[in-house]
Amino acid sequence: MFDVIKKKEPKVIESDSKRIPSSPVKLSVSDLEQMARQIRRDLIDMIYTANAGHPGGSLSATDIVTALYFRVMCVDPQNPRWEDRDRFILSKGHACPVWYAALANRGFFDRAHLKTLRKLNGMLQGHADMKKTPGIDMTVGSLGQGFCAGVGMALAARCLKKDFHVWAMIGDGEMQEGSIWEAAMAGAKWKLDNLTAILDKNGLQNDAFVENVMPIEPVADKWRAFGWRVLEIDGHNMQEIVEAMEQALIIRGIPTIIIAKTIKGKGVSFMENQPDWHGKAPNAEQYRQAMHELEVAV
Repeated sequence: MFDVIKKKEPKVIESDSKRIPSSPVKLSVSDLEQMARQIRRDLIDMIYTANAGHPGGSLSATDIVTALYFRVMCVDPQNPRWEDRDRFILSKGHACPVWYAALANRGFFDRAHLKTLRKLNGMLQGHADMKKTPGIDMTVGSLGQGFCAGVGMALAARCLKKDFHVWAMIGDGEMQEGSIWEAAMAGAKWKLDNLTAILDKNGLQNDAFVENVMPIEPVADKWRAFGWRVLEIDGHNMQEIVEAMEQALIIRGIPTIIIAKTIKGKGVSFMENQPDWHGKAPNAEQYRQAMHELEVAV
């Protein structure tokens, strides 16, 4: 579907690790946008088929996850446990349909498995399980814990003199967890420049708006105060996403957070910015409308 282009890996100081995946890709911005539409269609189909799942937060994260797997991260679908791979943790684990769709399209497992979301004994559970699904780097579910694990992975890479990069996506409701801030302090203390947090700032949590549950602003100032480099972007502008991620890879001496302003339910008109689409499946008519909108999107 897309041309495969050899990826030039960023040079990392003080590392002798040789990172040579068997099938690197680096899609253009326009191809990334096309892939993101495919991933959105896939995750809507998954949730409709399962009659359960979390479409809103999956759709808001789609452009970011697409850029990671099809442009930025060094991974090997044929060797999911390759020790020198970059790591991604979806700490807001309920949005795992977007993770599964990205992994399937990247070649970690057959796309036929996408029809098995939330099936008993299946490999695609309602929250991602690293023991069941190829390509999942951390079991997720309890908010805040995935990000903490990401800090640990980045610190382990430093100790082992490995040059892989750790990417951890959190939600803005998840920022209310105290463990997020404990991990943020640790990341700054250890100057983990091989760690990038990505905040999917869609303004909603569960069935309400974040500002009405527990306000988190000023977000950027808080992360700067905790010793992080802050990059603020439009989380649906693929060019901005790519540029921010590539900048994060070359920042030294400090961890980075990319604050991505997003829209929950992005790409499906009746789901956009609607709290009640946090965790429910579309009916048949809504499914047809959503798939039509995603098919004709430009």
